[in-house]
Amino acid sequence: MIELPVISSEKVERRKKPDWLRVKLPVGKNYARVRKLVDNYKLHTICESGNCPNMGECWGAGTATFMILGNVCTRGCSFCAVATGRPTEYDTEEPKRVAEAIKLMQVKHAVLTSVNRDELKDRGAEIWYQTVREVKKLSPETTIETLIPDVRGNWDALYRMIEAGQEVASHNVETVEELYRKVRPQAKYKRSLEQLTRMKEFGKRTKTGAMLGLGETDEQVFRLMDDLVETGLDILTLGQYLQPTKMHLEVVEFVHPDKFEMFKEEGLKRGIKYVESGPLVRSSYHAERHVNV
Repeated sequence: MIELPVISSEKVERRKKPDWLRVKLPVGKNYARVRKLVDNYKLHTICESGNCPNMGECWGAGTATFMILGNVCTRGCSFCAVATGRPTEYDTEEPKRVAEAIKLMQVKHAVLTSVNRDELKDRGAEIWYQTVREVKKLSPETTIETLIPDVRGNWDALYRMIEAGQEVASHNVETVEELYRKVRPQAKYKRSLEQLTRMKEFGKRTKTGAMLGLGETDEQVFRLMDDLVETGLDILTLGQYLQPTKMHLEVVEFVHPDKFEMFKEEGLKRGIKYVESGPLVRSSYHAERHVNV
């Protein structure tokens, strides 16, 4: 296991984000409209739960990534701002509410994700399936990406999740293999690769995302890319890790935009069809651009 460098709390407090990580505050009529729809339909978004730096831009453009199956996760990943605990929410009416909100927002490309629901036998697969089907029923022209968490090898659940008609099936590896125990202690690197492989073999356009700035080396990122190429991956996103709270992993490095550009070129050279790479890139950022790659 690779240990991340220890950085004192005092040093973290003094460190300022570089200029390239500055974002605008959420404002505007479209942002207010999306905010009202999310509240009225009692929906969760990873934009809020994950403290996404692009929330203002995306909501201002009238788009959002919807998080189904509640907002409490059974996993305790050391990078993630989503609340951890024992979920109580399991709402069979949620698929209809999500679909109605997407129709009202006139979303052309919708991204759906969820918390981990390890306590459910089907990992929440039926809610996943019904949500995609309801969206397609009410908004047949809307394309859909499903960002599916680790199903812990429950492949029957995975297949149920991806047989509903979505155009893109995604699962984030999050980091390089050497940092998995530190970053994703309840996940397994090889299992995530197998999940991507199985989605590709099912016939889906596949996608994954990883964070940089956690202490990984360039060589480790290159090996990650090579492993992803082996799965048949179509789309890769790379972005800067940002520490949500003092209780989460500290940022080891603020990766310069030039290095993100280098990684993009390397990914394309290795045969990945589409690479979105930059400090503010998140897994669903500009997702509409690569739905047809």
